[in-house]
Amino acid sequence: MKELSYLNKYFLKYRWRFLAGILFVALSNYFRVLQPQMIREALDLVVENIGLYQLYAGSDLQGDFFNMLGRYLLFFGSMVLFLALMMGVFMYFMRQTIIVMSRLIEYDLRKEIFAHYENLDLAFYKRNNTGDLMSRITEDVNKVRMYLGPAVLYGINLSTLFVLVISSMISVSPKLTLYCLAPLPFLSLSIYYVSNLINKKSEVIQRQLSHLNSTAQEVYSGIRVVKSYVQELPMIKYFAGESDDYKDKALDLARVNALFFPLMLLLIGASTLLTVYIGGRQVVAGTITPGNIAEFVIYVNMLTWPVTAIGWIASIIQQAAASQKRINEFLNTEPTIRNTVTDHRPIHGKVTFDDVSFTYPDTGIAALKNVNFELQPGQKMAIVGRTGSGKTTVADLLVRMYDVTSGQIKIDDRDIRKHDLANLRQRIGYVPQDVFLFSDTIANNIAFGRRDADREDIEQYARHAAVYDDIMGLSEGFEAMVGERGVTLSGGQKQRVSIARALIKNPDLIILDDSLSAVDTNTEKQITGYFNTVLADKTAIIVTHRIYSSLEFDKIIVLQDGKIAEEGTHEELLLNKAYYADMYERQSLEETE
Repeated sequence: MKELSYLNKYFLKYRWRFLAGILFVALSNYFRVLQPQMIREALDLVVENIGLYQLYAGSDLQGDFFNMLGRYLLFFGSMVLFLALMMGVFMYFMRQTIIVMSRLIEYDLRKEIFAHYENLDLAFYKRNNTGDLMSRITEDVNKVRMYLGPAVLYGINLSTLFVLVISSMISVSPKLTLYCLAPLPFLSLSIYYVSNLINKKSEVIQRQLSHLNSTAQEVYSGIRVVKSYVQELPMIKYFAGESDDYKDKALDLARVNALFFPLMLLLIGASTLLTVYIGGRQVVAGTITPGNIAEFVIYVNMLTWPVTAIGWIASIIQQAAASQKRINEFLNTEPTIRNTVTDHRPIHGKVTFDDVSFTYPDTGIAALKNVNFELQPGQKMAIVGRTGSGKTTVADLLVRMYDVTSGQIKIDDRDIRKHDLANLRQRIGYVPQDVFLFSDTIANNIAFGRRDADREDIEQYARHAAVYDDIMGLSEGFEAMVGERGVTLSGGQKQRVSIARALIKNPDLIILDDSLSAVDTNTEKQITGYFNTVLADKTAIIVTHRIYSSLEFDKIIVLQDGKIAEEGTHEELLLNKAYYADMYERQSLEETE
């Protein structure tokens, strides 16, 4: 229960529902336990009066006696029905409290996990695959809810019923009670042994299910690659193999349960036999009545499901503990990027890299080494270099996806770590290299940058990103649905929608990470023309593999192996006759061909 203790705060939050549920369970079982007593009274009445009934054989009194006996039996029958009705009413209320409580906690837990996922840094998402994240917030939470609802409900039901039934049995015959309950210690030992097996097997099953989810998610996301390489059959075989592994593990757990439940029923059956045998001897001895045997048999059968449910409850608790352990692993993961201040002041746009070095925490790759540069507000800078030279890392550090390993990044002469993180990211318009669009309308994807944007603003910034005509060419225009990750749009259209999403924020600092690579020259000129006019007073950093002749840069830096190899203006770098000059010459030749 150590892992499940995390949920105690939710029990405290919904304590009144929980306490009311316990009360309703107790009342339901109270009326349930009274029913066998009514049946005992009725049976004893019949047994005690059957001789008297036969004594009046052949006389008119026999009919009157029979009618009187019938009225008494009708009264007891009506009482049994009334008690059953009251039991049912309180059973309804106990489910409305405890089961509803479990659904509310499930809702709260999912919200907490989702919010925690959002707070975790980029490094966490590189360490863990999406399928595993999804498995923990869906399958694992479902397992935990079964503990919060059915397991808790039947656990309370079992406890209160045991107290009420056993106290009623002891009040009749302590000796007979002892014989009836004799098999239960063996049941407890069986439960203890099997619970450990269930816990281990459940944890293995959940890990395999998480792996299945991850495999399916990767195949669906990369379906174009799978199809283009004609790998459907190998992927089916691989998934079938992993599914067989999951099936074998699940069947292994099912076998444990299959052996366990019949064992419990056998022990309950033994209790019934002992009740009839020992009870019969006590009736002969005159210590109890025949009605007591019927009462005890009903009590034993009344305990059959709760006692049988011990194994089921134990199984649910063990599976929930295994699932909550997996959930706690992520909930206990602390984000390395923390917000320490609240400050909503605007950013003027001065950017300083002061001897910045950065090594990726998981791979140990040194992406940047002693990088120094400074941008004044309103200046434009291009970062060029080969793949893997550290260009994207500069962009990630500026929006604090990571913190520097050494050195210091300043924005407006203040350490970036002393800025309000939410305000910093809100003031920066960032278009990442890996363009991501949500499965929503194009209008909502653009408005994601500013939730209160109206249709006029959305269309205006679509024009600035040179994607308006493309959108209007679609049958549903701005209301057209974008497929998962923007699959229904071309690469260039996705880039331009992403640019519109960043521009609509009206950012103080704009960062484009190779986000014009999939657009043609004319479209590029339209977008950069907007940069030269409306964004003239905004600081801009453009990470690129090409040189934009239509956009003037105040500074250009060339990164090589994480270091600044060249720095200066376009003209100065051409005079260096190094990497930048070679890149410009190759691009010029391509454009003239």
